[in-house]
Amino acid sequence: MRSKFRLCVMAVLLGGTVLGAQAATDWQNYGGDRGAQRYSPLTQITPANVNSLKVAWTYHMKPADAARVATSQTTPLVVGNIMYLGSPYGRIVALDATTGKELWVYKMPGNQRPAPRGMAYWPGEGDYAPELIFGTNDGKMMAIDVKTGKPAERFGEHGVVNLKTPDIMRGYDKNYALTSPPGIYKNLVMTGGSGPEESRSISGDERAWDVRTGKLVWTFHGVPHDGEFGADTWAPGSRKDRAGTNIWNMMTVDDKRGIAFLPFTGPGPDRWGGDRHGMNLFGNSLVAVDANTGKRLWHFQLLHHEVWDWDQPTPPMLFDVKKDGKIIPAVAAMNKSAYLFILDRVTGKPLYDVKEVPVPKSDAENEETWPTQPIPVTPPPLAKQSFTAATDVTNITPELESFCKNLIKTKKIHDTVPFSPITSDSQNARFPGSGGGPEWGGGAFDPQLGYFIVNTQELGSIEQLEKKKDGYWASANIPDSFFEQEIPGKGYYPCQNPPWGDLWAVNVNTGKVAWRVNLGVSDIMPEGKRDTGRPNLGAPLTTASGLIFIGATDDSRFRAFETRTGKELWTQKMEASAHSSPITYQGTNGKQYVAVVATGGSFVHSPAVGDSLIVYGLP
Repeated sequence: MRSKFRLCVMAVLLGGTVLGAQAATDWQNYGGDRGAQRYSPLTQITPANVNSLKVAWTYHMKPADAARVATSQTTPLVVGNIMYLGSPYGRIVALDATTGKELWVYKMPGNQRPAPRGMAYWPGEGDYAPELIFGTNDGKMMAIDVKTGKPAERFGEHGVVNLKTPDIMRGYDKNYALTSPPGIYKNLVMTGGSGPEESRSISGDERAWDVRTGKLVWTFHGVPHDGEFGADTWAPGSRKDRAGTNIWNMMTVDDKRGIAFLPFTGPGPDRWGGDRHGMNLFGNSLVAVDANTGKRLWHFQLLHHEVWDWDQPTPPMLFDVKKDGKIIPAVAAMNKSAYLFILDRVTGKPLYDVKEVPVPKSDAENEETWPTQPIPVTPPPLAKQSFTAATDVTNITPELESFCKNLIKTKKIHDTVPFSPITSDSQNARFPGSGGGPEWGGGAFDPQLGYFIVNTQELGSIEQLEKKKDGYWASANIPDSFFEQEIPGKGYYPCQNPPWGDLWAVNVNTGKVAWRVNLGVSDIMPEGKRDTGRPNLGAPLTTASGLIFIGATDDSRFRAFETRTGKELWTQKMEASAHSSPITYQGTNGKQYVAVVATGGSFVHSPAVGDSLIVYGLP
């Protein structure tokens, strides 16, 4: 049986496109491969037997001396039957991936913690051992020798590179950190960063470093410098010390072509552009660069003059599209607006029509919103885009309906249409809200069906502009700023009609939606009304056997769906919600496993009550 299983895995691997190829039994990158497909060629767990999955082993991240549980969004990596895990308790752990046995633990100094969403793996070269590379909460990048579990001494200063360099900090005393795994290409490690979303602050530039020494190799300016391409898309003087336009999310790499794909967020301040007139490149743009040099190859701006805080949270996904008798290398880009752009990854040209559509004008002080925005003709938006109080308030229960109507009345919340600007004189219910739509987990891909799989949430924001002491406008501090009701001890419930969370399949070969299902249940709702979908954070994964695995929802479930139809096949209730991205791999015993981190805790309000890495397998 074991030899037949391995032959099947090899056949699937050879038959598909692999970006940043890895062993079929491993999970070496956050996105599985470096193109972020989150796809595994493993086939042992199938639609026919997935209902037999059981917990194989559990690892508890919380050390005995920790005062309380901490939230984790991390994705473990598996290389050669060793699982590597960064915990929110300041520890890097190596485990036997088959048994869960702890192999080594590295305790970070002081109050340092690893980036919340995971680490990158570099396979080594010559006498340079393989490394785990990750950001820290205090603006550093660390490299750990996977053989010893100790810092890689030749990387930076004793395994540490200080990312808070003068050209990034610009004299501002602000927080700067990596929240996501860096990108790897050959012997380069690429880092973005996150910082304040103010008007003037630290830089959001993308950088690449020699993974062996930690020396800087190239820098790409998210806000162009004088004389650089895109500088003329900013009003005079508005580029100086501009905050934002960073990459707090994950980049991807086409190893074969040597192209890195950089998903830049919007410039600061993130909801008002009165001091930065123009299209504002490379704000909310996908930029393709030569991974060796950082030279721009092409860009595609998903939002002109961004004023909605609709960052690009999802890793750009690389796959092939079969269209008009051709196989076209493509890249998928999404921001929180929930529009999916499918582009030729060599040229940046859309593979399906994108139209510049007139959008509402802002009346905020000194604001000059861009008159049009790019909207794909297909596929349609993958989340709710507007709100009308007369028709959209939920009536799922009389109590929730009454609360939401009263909320609209007391806060004087007005209706919105697609791309409604935020105003200073009243509050609006904006869809998608600042939490998406899609979020940082991104999607998954099934190369056999050509299906792009992604989860989105239908969580609106209540927003209004207010003037800050520095003279710029930003989002007002509104308590309970999501458009929802809290039921103490029982969770939060959005004010619009369900669905409140979705799982989508888009056929990239046609640009059409193949299916959509509700993702998540509301346990306190009356019988027959619980299938609402739920707010969610995390990502799916797909397998060659035709399965999708996903946690993400705030209902503490881990689920499996049939990729072809979207039919839910298996559900497991956990102690906490899994606001993370699962992985699958093969152990030394020939068994396929599926692993997910489940701690709860996130801006979708699920409580942080767990500390578990849970690994499932067949009996």
